[in-house]
Amino acid sequence: MKKTVLYTLLFAVTVAAGYFAWSRCFARRSLVILSTTDVHAKIDNLPRLATAAAMCRDTVPTLLADAGDRWTGNAFVDMAEEPRRPVIDMMNELGYDIATLGNHEFDGGQAFLGRMNSDVCRFDIVCANCLSDTVTFPQPAPYSIIRRGGVKVGVVGVVTNYDHNDHPAGNDANFVGLTFPDPQVTAAKYAAELKGRCDVLVLLSHMGDDMDAELARKCGDYDLILCGHTHNMVDTLINGTLLGQSGYGAKHVGVTRIEMRGRRIVGLDYEVIPLADYDPDPEFEKRVAAVYDNESLNRPLGESKRILTRTGLAAWETDAMRRRADADVAFYHYGGIRFDSLPDCAISTGMIFSLEPFSSKLCTMDMTPEQMRRMIIAKYNDTDNPKESHRVDLFSNVPYKIVTGADGEARDVVFEGLAEGHAYRVVMGDYMYNNYKAVEAANAVCEDILLTEVLMDDLRENSPIDYSNERVQTVEGE
Repeated sequence: MKKTVLYTLLFAVTVAAGYFAWSRCFARRSLVILSTTDVHAKIDNLPRLATAAAMCRDTVPTLLADAGDRWTGNAFVDMAEEPRRPVIDMMNELGYDIATLGNHEFDGGQAFLGRMNSDVCRFDIVCANCLSDTVTFPQPAPYSIIRRGGVKVGVVGVVTNYDHNDHPAGNDANFVGLTFPDPQVTAAKYAAELKGRCDVLVLLSHMGDDMDAELARKCGDYDLILCGHTHNMVDTLINGTLLGQSGYGAKHVGVTRIEMRGRRIVGLDYEVIPLADYDPDPEFEKRVAAVYDNESLNRPLGESKRILTRTGLAAWETDAMRRRADADVAFYHYGGIRFDSLPDCAISTGMIFSLEPFSSKLCTMDMTPEQMRRMIIAKYNDTDNPKESHRVDLFSNVPYKIVTGADGEARDVVFEGLAEGHAYRVVMGDYMYNNYKAVEAANAVCEDILLTEVLMDDLRENSPIDYSNERVQTVEGE
């Protein structure tokens, strides 16, 4: 009798265990991944993101991820009492789960970044192709496996090394002791390693959606690539891999909806949602207002007669550089101008530092039109950094036209008002001089003159400034 009861109990436990295992295999589960990228310290929309994230978490298990470049671009954050920290504090409060490194994470130097990653960030930092040989910057983990709502999500991080000298864009001194293996090769390696260990495999990438698309065509192991670096909005499917990118400045959030049956993905969808559709969280609004309560940065310096777009800002910057250096020709690069347009005609100190947050300095030299031509063509046809190629990247006070061939490559540059063979005094930013290819010049001197100082002095002397937004650098096919 006792044996019969025992056997009956064992049978019941076995059946129950089998049913539990069967139910796990066929149970439907849902998960949402909210994602941002290239926030660049634009904290203004984080109160709206707080509302959106809270609403999402109230309805479905949610994971919050960032694809890099969290700071550099807002003087009120980057020059706070604890530089750059306000955006990380807010991301902590928002409940971010994981992030990878962008090129601008290194702008404050390795020691600063190492301290922020280790002591301030309450979310995981993953970057598989950033290898550290220095104690000031602890080695980041290559990936993390996050369990959310019964789903195992593997997240691998990578950052670009396509910009310059096999490391992300930035000053060489910030990368001493670090190596950056090819992000595509590294991403494929970890995909093969993790594929069977996760229900969902995600690449958190700061190498640009163009390079992510190239990876997806070669490696179909990732279910989802959350892209960064190029500031585009992307929603596409390549070789079975979903690619999503939510733009720039936290104006939008990427929403990935995942439906599972057991461990199998039965639904995967990505959408870019504008955060303007959400009411801001009041507590986060107070935090943002406190960051902007900075008397020195709010101090007005002068004004512009009109709202200047990037081309108008470039016209003013290159003209101010030319005047300060007593030069004939000035060049400044597209990526160094961080506003698509001025937010107002009244220009404050904070706006100047947000417009040019890189502490760029002036370099003067002598160049002939032929030397300028080679520099412009090399940049336009740049194969190492496709993010910045095949566009007008070098603004100048001198109008010029890039002539392209049938293949879209630059063949010639026609200058307006420059005499061939004549050597002109040229001024450019030190980042261009130190990093751009084919910069050939004589008598080069890099001076300890900050571009921000040049712009502030010029504004004080010439306000209101009056510049057109019309393009003076153009591209034309043969």
